[in-house]
Amino acid sequence: MEFNFTPKVQDMQARLLAFMDQHVYPNEARFFREIAENRAKGNAWIPTTLIEELKPKARAAGLWNLFLPHSPRAPEGLSNLEYAPLCEIMGRVPFAPEIFNCSAPDTGNMETIARYGSEANKDRWLEPLLKGEIRSAFLMTEPEVASSDATNIQCSIVRDGDEYVINGLKWWSSGAGDPRCAIYIVMGKTNPDAGRHEQQSMILVPADAPGIEVIRPLSVFGYDDAPHGHMEVRLTNVRVPVGNLLLGEGRGFEIAQGRLGPGRIHHCMRSIGIAERALELMCKRLNTRIAFGKPVARQSVWHERIADARCMIDQARLLTLKAAYMMDTVGNKVAKAEIAMIKVVAPNMACQIIDWAIQAHGGGGVSDDFPLAYAYAHQRTLRLADGPDEVHRASLAKLELAKHLSLPGEVEMPITRGS
Repeated sequence: MEFNFTPKVQDMQARLLAFMDQHVYPNEARFFREIAENRAKGNAWIPTTLIEELKPKARAAGLWNLFLPHSPRAPEGLSNLEYAPLCEIMGRVPFAPEIFNCSAPDTGNMETIARYGSEANKDRWLEPLLKGEIRSAFLMTEPEVASSDATNIQCSIVRDGDEYVINGLKWWSSGAGDPRCAIYIVMGKTNPDAGRHEQQSMILVPADAPGIEVIRPLSVFGYDDAPHGHMEVRLTNVRVPVGNLLLGEGRGFEIAQGRLGPGRIHHCMRSIGIAERALELMCKRLNTRIAFGKPVARQSVWHERIADARCMIDQARLLTLKAAYMMDTVGNKVAKAEIAMIKVVAPNMACQIIDWAIQAHGGGGVSDDFPLAYAYAHQRTLRLADGPDEVHRASLAKLELAKHLSLPGEVEMPITRGS
């Protein structure tokens, strides 16, 4: 693979960096202040005016819908490899991706509808999502089962004439707290008697359909992530047209793999961005603080941590770029090992470097005066989101073991030792 980005991508990097410097970093405090003010008024779930002000500027700068490759409805979409350095830059600030219409779960949902939805689905839901007029949520995880094994899902999707009837309880439904959230993608079982991976299906459910109850927001280490939110949602006899089913009955796992591959690598790209920022903040803090008569940066324990951080970030970035390259050239299925590897490596790397940065900031590191505590909470969550570390490691181990299975009739060479 080529390690040099094309002139097109280099130009977009420069424009995105300039946009971040001009519009995003100076407004970080304003973003969280707006949410605090809305919360004080009794409703933290009001979209911030800051994001809405910056979206038209991002579109005017040609920095919009960059994540969606090969879609005639989003010709500005880049390949995974082209998008990687840009997604990394956006990941340096938690709210930045939404400004460019490149935030989860909308990106994964748009890709899902683009790949698997009918033209009517695309007209009704994909177009307003691409324009940033509405938002969406993905309802897969359930509180009553171990959802790391998605075959456990209990939500039912039963056909009744020209409609499907949906019943189930979901949680960690990211985005469902946003009042602009207009559409859910719901995973449930259409045929409990089918094969283990053919029971599940995915269906589009309007957020305002009768029978939907948003029960509560779930907090992450005390953060509710308003106005985005991670909600618990109950669906009781929710009816939607049969045309809302994606791809066909029993194909939910197939869709999930198509959706979660890009979603996982986008998370990893953003993890690298926040890790880079944490390293920068750590170095600046160490250079400016005096302890025991000398700058903290001159104490050797920090030299070791800084060096390790640089190695870890660059290793994760190279693995992410390799995964992106393979997704572009041989497809998500063939690249499943690389996607699993980076999903384990990137959040763990970011957690460690953010933890060191918190330590360098002392008590300030765990406060909201710096972005580190919030960043740590988010990165720690990513070790669970889109499959926990243990599931990805198990998949990698199986793939690795399969490489070394003896074929029938094959004679293993003895291990020889020198004298």
